[in-house]
Amino acid sequence: MSRQAAESYWTRQDDLKDLGIRIPRPLGSGPSRFIPEKEILQVSKVDARTQAIFEDAFAALHRLDNISLVMSFHPQYLESFLRTQHYLLQMDGPLPLHYRHYIGIMATARHQCSYLVNLHVNDFLQVGGNPKWLNGLNEAPQKLQQLGEINKILAHRPWLLTKEHIERLLKAEEHSWSLAELIHAVVLLTHYHSLSSFTFGCGIMPEINCDSGHTFRPPSISQYCVCDIANGNGHANHHDDLLGDQEMCGEVEELMERMKQLQECRDDEEASQEEMATRFEREKTESMLVVTSEDEECVPSREISRHFEDTSYGYQDFSRRGEQVPTFRAQDYSWEDHGFSLVNRLYPDVGQMLDEKFQMAYNLTYNTMATHKDVDTSMLRRAIWNYIHCMFGIRYDDYDYGEINQLLDRSFKIYIKTMVCSPEKTTKRMYESFWRQFQHSEKVHVNLLLMEARMQAELLYALRAITRYMT
Repeated sequence: MSRQAAESYWTRQDDLKDLGIRIPRPLGSGPSRFIPEKEILQVSKVDARTQAIFEDAFAALHRLDNISLVMSFHPQYLESFLRTQHYLLQMDGPLPLHYRHYIGIMATARHQCSYLVNLHVNDFLQVGGNPKWLNGLNEAPQKLQQLGEINKILAHRPWLLTKEHIERLLKAEEHSWSLAELIHAVVLLTHYHSLSSFTFGCGIMPEINCDSGHTFRPPSISQYCVCDIANGNGHANHHDDLLGDQEMCGEVEELMERMKQLQECRDDEEASQEEMATRFEREKTESMLVVTSEDEECVPSREISRHFEDTSYGYQDFSRRGEQVPTFRAQDYSWEDHGFSLVNRLYPDVGQMLDEKFQMAYNLTYNTMATHKDVDTSMLRRAIWNYIHCMFGIRYDDYDYGEINQLLDRSFKIYIKTMVCSPEKTTKRMYESFWRQFQHSEKVHVNLLLMEARMQAELLYALRAITRYMT
């Protein structure tokens, strides 16, 4: 902005104040509470492909949201993500448009993601949705109310979903779902559960035009509020920074050395199937013991909780009660061999789009780690993906789960489990505590991996239940 333009801007601001008109001020600085605004804007300015993607997104949605801006660190993935989301929400499909946005509200409300809830409340009304439904799930049609049970199970404990849950939806007389409608609904639910994880995991801020994206109060001297300190989002203590710098010195080199050693061990010896199974069960049990947060349970506001039932239902550490997540063997039911074809058959083209999006997140690499170049990161990406599936009980027979403890340290595991299982508890301190020498773009890539691995895990349980009902 030129000096003349700036002076004109502030003159207009003063004129509005003189007229008694309140001027909104953004609550945060930039699209993310975790990532400096200048880094995000710098990426979107220099990349012509990203600019073109932004233009297409704006033409379709009449807005450019902060999720897209943060994802712009990885334009290849962003393009696939936006194409899939556009198809699910706006193109021909089994469900009417207002149902799609209402399901988005139901799904994101389960994780108290007010940012996404508010986006879809507005979209729901724009496509002609009945405002009365927004008073609460009990005001929505019975057909949507019946979806509440699988919404809560998929969001928090997907391994509990059975063919009986599917049967109740498909045989509900005048309120019954068709198979195609149910596939569409399940894809939307899993998409928005996992997108809630990304939103919290990257500290996405609401846009200034959103209800929760602005304030009329003057800026404080410190530029942040007391609530930021309470949830770990305030300025870090300088002493903590000094200790962290000492601890993280050589972090990347140590991780690269462990990757090298693991590769050498792979070449030298191969564990037996029995040992591989034992290592999986050990890692699955240990993942149950990773503490996501010491804080008390987050109690959803009435504005959010009215959109779903059973507000006390959430992810729990089952091992503490002597329970275990059952093992789901990927060789018995996988996305590639079973889920993909089922989705594509009942909701054409969506299976292909989801598959491309999963592959894009999983295979995305720039062959870098922090400042190091020409690095093969496939081992690390696979460990992250398989750790998330392990937390959901999904086992790959050909993977050595002993590698996970070598590659993912405790602070990283805490972040992963919180972001995937209880994303509403994610704090800036958690985000900053893992991979402290890595770039923000690499941490966003981690969040893409976590989001897609979570979505695929949920989908596998849902699609397996549907397949069992059909057979």
